Amino acid sequence: MALLYAPIALLPIFAFNDGQVIAFPLQGFSTRWFEGLWTNRTLHSALWNSLVVAVISSVLAVVLGICAARASARYAFRGQGAVMGMIMVPLVLPEIIVGVSVLIVVNTVLGLPLGLWAVIAAHVLICTPFAVAVLSGAFQSLDPAMEEAARDLGETPWGAFRTVTLPLVAPGIVASLLICFTISLDEFIIAFFLTGASPTLPVYIWGLLRFPADLPIVMALGTLLVLASIVLLTMAEIFRRRGAARAGRKDSGGFL
Repeated sequence: MALLYAPIALLPIFAFNDGQVIAFPLQGFSTRWFEGLWTNRTLHSALWNSLVVAVISSVLAVVLGICAARASARYAFRGQGAVMGMIMVPLVLPEIIVGVSVLIVVNTVLGLPLGLWAVIAAHVLICTPFAVAVLSGAFQSLDPAMEEAARDLGETPWGAFRTVTLPLVAPGIVASLLICFTISLDEFIIAFFLTGASPTLPVYIWGLLRFPADLPIVMALGTLLVLASIVLLTMAEIFRRRGAARAGRKDSGGFL
């Protein structure tokens, strides 16, 4: 644990250091590197690209996750195990394999230009298994009789799903949205292959590493990203636990 998190603990230390050299001893306390973040328009453009990709890919991944999780929990069909296994395969595939594969399909097979839409498609591919993993537990904890009762009282299938099922699984939906958003926002390898002329924030940060004078800005930006990731994952865990409590399940541990 110390090996994993000690480098992260150094981010704020050097982010508030007045010197440009990332080394001890420190040269004094300063917030100028954080102030430089607000005047860097290229950084703002990369951040906007990342937010667009993260929002769209997380929404699409959660919609697909809802469909897959509901089908898996509500119905039994031939080849169900194989289908769910194929959906979860991106969890174990190296991201560089996914990135190269999508690059070949987009650029060579389809002959289309690279851009944010290709990154979104790849991020949906890698985020959907996480959404399915979270939502499967939410759907499996529901009593099918509740939705059937709504149907018996005159609701349509869509109306019963909208008024009964969705409110009960809403904490799981919010948790999966936050997790997928965080994964997409932080993802670098796939975005490196597919962004083209519109880099996302992680790709832009990688480009800054070639310029030693900009390293303190990277430290300041990294500090803010770590804080944002912690906040998002904490919110996701709160909603996951709230959903488990609402469904009456025993909480056996989650992301945090």
